Amino acid sequence: MRNRFAFQSWYFLFWLVFFVAAKAIFLGYHTAKTAALAWSTVRGIFGYGLQLDASTAAYLCIIPFLLLLGGNLAGSRFPTDRLIRFYTAVMGVVVSVLTVADLELYRAWGFRLDTTPLQYLDSPAEMVASAGSAPLGLLGGIFGGLLVLGWVLYTKIVGRLPTLPAGFGRARAALVSLLLLALLVVPLRGGLQQIPINQSDVYFSSQPFANHAAVNVPWNVLNSLLLKNSGPNPYHFMPDSTAQRLVKQLYAAPATANLSNYNILRTPRPNVLFIILESFTAKFVGSTGGEQGVTPNLDSLARTGVLFTNVYASGDRSQKGLVALLSGYPNQPTGSIIKVPRKTEKLPHLARSFKQAGYRSAYYYGGELAFANMKSYLVAAGYDQLTERADFAPQDQNSKWGAHDHVLFNRILTDLSQKKPPGQPFFLTAFTLSSHEPFEIPIPKKFPGTSETALFRNSIYYTDWALGRFLRQASRQPWWENTLVVLVADHGHPLPDNSANESPAKFHIPLVLAGGALRPEARGRTITAFGAQTDVATTLLTQLGLPSNDYTWGRDLLRPGGNSFAFYNFNDGFGMLSPAGAVTYDHVARRVISRDAGVPDAQVRQGQAYQQVSFEDYLRK
Repeated sequence: MRNRFAFQSWYFLFWLVFFVAAKAIFLGYHTAKTAALAWSTVRGIFGYGLQLDASTAAYLCIIPFLLLLGGNLAGSRFPTDRLIRFYTAVMGVVVSVLTVADLELYRAWGFRLDTTPLQYLDSPAEMVASAGSAPLGLLGGIFGGLLVLGWVLYTKIVGRLPTLPAGFGRARAALVSLLLLALLVVPLRGGLQQIPINQSDVYFSSQPFANHAAVNVPWNVLNSLLLKNSGPNPYHFMPDSTAQRLVKQLYAAPATANLSNYNILRTPRPNVLFIILESFTAKFVGSTGGEQGVTPNLDSLARTGVLFTNVYASGDRSQKGLVALLSGYPNQPTGSIIKVPRKTEKLPHLARSFKQAGYRSAYYYGGELAFANMKSYLVAAGYDQLTERADFAPQDQNSKWGAHDHVLFNRILTDLSQKKPPGQPFFLTAFTLSSHEPFEIPIPKKFPGTSETALFRNSIYYTDWALGRFLRQASRQPWWENTLVVLVADHGHPLPDNSANESPAKFHIPLVLAGGALRPEARGRTITAFGAQTDVATTLLTQLGLPSNDYTWGRDLLRPGGNSFAFYNFNDGFGMLSPAGAVTYDHVARRVISRDAGVPDAQVRQGQAYQQVSFEDYLRK
């Protein structure tokens, strides 16, 4: 006979088994795609997918566990069993509807069910058209089968709620129920790790279908409901044709340009070492007008490389900077496209562009790639190798984020010394983290003080120290003479000086090109044209003579002439900079926040047009 206190565990198991069965039905429905997978990949779908399945099961358990808690306090008069059965029946129908709808929508659209169908509620004709070719009889049969399966599983696994054991008081029973309720926190967030669970945790394969199949549909729908930016476009300032014309003018190539000394590389296919520096605000970089002495190594590289003095981050978070830098794609005023894997899968990516040119690729990060859904984005990009926190020894990590920067760079040097095949060029992306809060560093402080600004300043100094140490060792390697180094920040920072959220100073970042692959005559050049992170990919690919047509939101910052501007997003607003000055705009208030004296009305309109067109593009991904 089952114990009343095992009921909650059995109830959780019921939902878990149901979701595993639903996953099997999804794979069976898409037989052709499933047949193309190796058995190990199919096993991975269930193994990795179990994390989101458990999280969803935990969410569905909250109300029944609360009902059981109330029933234990109220006694036999409280209809606990009937209420739990009613709730389970309702949720079983809802989950079954979502599961069946997802089967056909995935076939038609290529992504798992989310809130996208809600966009068609005001267009029933489109909804009917979308379902016109669906095998309604088969789907109806699957729906009925899911309901029967749910009833059988509930009967066999959960069954009737047992009564309280004789002599076991209500208070003690309620305490047990409360403890089991509290334990749901673990599967809810996907475990005890620092970063709560997201789609990245189930993205494990280079085959998109396998990653999609591992996702739990109810979880995906709920997650999508909690995310904004589903449409319609709230940033509509002018007719679409006008906005598109203004944006096209911004990206118009100069009719004539002096292209002497345009190519800065002395080799056609250099290795590319793309280093993204966490929070490296220009306010701490002497070569970009910031404090002197904080980044001596970066400043030295700026004097012997190519320095861009007016580059701005496209957003204010790491995940936004990654997409802007590696895909040349603009940010959104709220949220980030990286949270929506089905959209990021449609973006171009430098790793993919270089792979098509015969490069091998690797991504190094000392932290957890699951953070902010980065892993799904990187897996879809097709990197040959991903290195993250779990690949480093615990003693080499700080207390919060992961491996210290000098440890990360040491790992890169070791791996590059063993690179295979030796003649193949590499595209290597490295993302530092030590200059992120809480600013813990493994070397003595350079600057005095215990304020947050002082800690931040010292962390920037440490990362610069680790960078200099790494590049000095790299310069003695045989691959160095054929290597281009790209140094750029993921975003800026309010510190020092506590820049306002929308302030251009907060978004001003360094960009330096260095390395043995530079032409001697290119060394020491300074580019003063305004640009954004979205321009870096286009600039890099153009220098290598590789196609950049897919990077439609980027400009070549090394090409003389053309428009000089930078656009960035902060939460519910944008900034637009040009040689005339800067303007910032608040989307909620629908007004300009700040505007330099020389900024014309046309620049405000250009910023509005850029926001309108770029967000419309996001919605259509």
